[in-house]
Amino acid sequence: MRMVIAAVGRLRQGPEASLIADYLDRHAKAGRALGLPPVTLVEVEDKRGGGMAAEAPLLAKAIPDGAALVVLDERGQMLSSPEFAARIAGWRDAARDLAFVIGGADGIDPGLRSRADLAISFGRMVWPHMLVRVMLAEQIYRATTILAGSPYHRE
Repeated sequence: MRMVIAAVGRLRQGPEASLIADYLDRHAKAGRALGLPPVTLVEVEDKRGGGMAAEAPLLAKAIPDGAALVVLDERGQMLSSPEFAARIAGWRDAARDLAFVIGGADGIDPGLRSRADLAISFGRMVWPHMLVRVMLAEQIYRATTILAGSPYHRE
């Protein structure tokens, strides 16, 4: 199994980058015993300014063939952390690669979005892309701790 976060834009050093690195490192350490691989972050950038239509093929290239595709979209489902953990466990148990896609300022191209196995939302508000990366990294780590039975997640 491989896990990928494919995101539009380049993350500069700063608090967001530090948080993402910390959560993904925690996940890598805790996930090993659970059969969950480290997460690879793939950043793509359309330097010509073609918007989501130009970003879609760049994002699609970062998605492993046959991977379960999860898009982060304001119109997506709002899952609880345990529900999110169960989805990840299901894909792991099915030996499926997993790709999370975070679009650019205009969102994710409808053609790519329509291919998704799951669209999730972190609420009805729109979040800056860099914060979405942080929240996704934290939720991946939280899912790992839920699957491990760790007390990190409290209900």
